[in-house]
Amino acid sequence: MINFLSITWNPDPELIALGPIHLRYYGVLFVGAFIASYYVMLHIFKCEKIPVALLDKLTINIAVATLIGARLGHCLFYQPGYFLGHPLEMILPIQFTPHFRFIGYQGLASHGAAIGILIGIWYWCRKHKKPYLWLLDRIGIVIALAGVFIRIGNLMNSEIYGDATTLPWGFIFVQAGETLPHHPTQLYEALSYLVIFFVLYTLYKRKQTQLPRGFQFGLFLILLFSARFLIEFIKEPQVGFEAGMALNMGQLLSLPFILAGAGLLVWSLRNRLRD
Repeated sequence: MINFLSITWNPDPELIALGPIHLRYYGVLFVGAFIASYYVMLHIFKCEKIPVALLDKLTINIAVATLIGARLGHCLFYQPGYFLGHPLEMILPIQFTPHFRFIGYQGLASHGAAIGILIGIWYWCRKHKKPYLWLLDRIGIVIALAGVFIRIGNLMNSEIYGDATTLPWGFIFVQAGETLPHHPTQLYEALSYLVIFFVLYTLYKRKQTQLPRGFQFGLFLILLFSARFLIEFIKEPQVGFEAGMALNMGQLLSLPFILAGAGLLVWSLRNRLRD
């Protein structure tokens, strides 16, 4: 429901609930992120005359690495106390307490996913003898696109939202027990990532042969994690221990990626390696 002062947001996060099987919008959007990313990469592979079979293997690698990295990242960065005491819930999409049920992976951290993807891509490049930075320059495009889907999934879950606001587009997240409007930071991030996707994709299409290797991935790291860093200033703490921190966990984890992006950008411009 929308009024002049706020938007009442109260969707059921579960798309389907059949006995112990609970399918959430988040899970559907998570899969959608991989499908959309696959077709963008398929276009890139075809343009560069790279066998599609290699893309299929890359997709499997990244899917596994993303899931493992995102899940472990959430468990170890944000809720180590609980998950170190319930290790099976860390790796299985099942909740054992207070009662057994299939719930999907409800805790996924983007910084953990980023680390997992970097490792998964490195393994694929090593196995298929492809330059690591060549693939990173292209994969950054679809990671930004995938981020759009993930943040919309967070919106459907009524999670990871912002501080209270009086702005007319504030969302009242009923499912989270809120009665006041809050910044819909999920939408802020989704829109930021969508802009970053179009910037990187346009840059690739127009300047592919002119850009030095590593430039585009360095730019991706700076843009995406700077957006994340800035939006975190108006986010509610995700876990209790963040309440007294000058910079929250999301910001602290973003800084190394921003610095790495800046370093890679400088390195690429100095070395001028071409694909």
